[in-house]
Amino acid sequence: MKTASLTLSMLVSLCFAGVIAVEAPAQTVPMGVMAEHQHAPAQPSTSLVLTVDGKATTLSVADLSAMPQTTITVHNEHTKADEMYSGVLLGALLAKYGLPVDKTTHQKMLRSYLVAEGTDKYWVLYSVTEIEGSEHNGTVIVATGMGGKPLGEDGQFKLVDSEDKKPQRWVRNLSAITVKSAE
Repeated sequence: MKTASLTLSMLVSLCFAGVIAVEAPAQTVPMGVMAEHQHAPAQPSTSLVLTVDGKATTLSVADLSAMPQTTITVHNEHTKADEMYSGVLLGALLAKYGLPVDKTTHQKMLRSYLVAEGTDKYWVLYSVTEIEGSEHNGTVIVATGMGGKPLGEDGQFKLVDSEDKKPQRWVRNLSAITVKSAE
């Protein structure tokens, strides 16, 4: 019995040693070092479809340019540079097209989220309270310009959040924003 127990524990130890030996060479980037960030190829966004309560509205750059503009400066961890974006507050956009922020919509806002998607099918989630200035310190905009110029390869629309430490929830070539309820 002792021999069987000893043999079993040796076998388990050898299995773990084999797993460690097999997995060790697979690490190609030193720990703590990020490989260069690559974007998937995507068609530039040319319009933005905003859907609130099942009602879809297609917006152009001209539509957003006619609204009050906000400029934010953010640090892009991928490029290791500060970048200045201008565009429309996402909360203001939602308010104009069906989700105003007031006492009558407060409970709905707490139970709602939005999906923002790019032309490359990359998508992210935000709680609606994360994009509303009365509820959150961050500023989330639908940017139409960077550094006083059009966005270029990022399409005509880009979702940018001033409070994210990394731009992983920013959406290049933004093509759709859909508000959904968790109820």
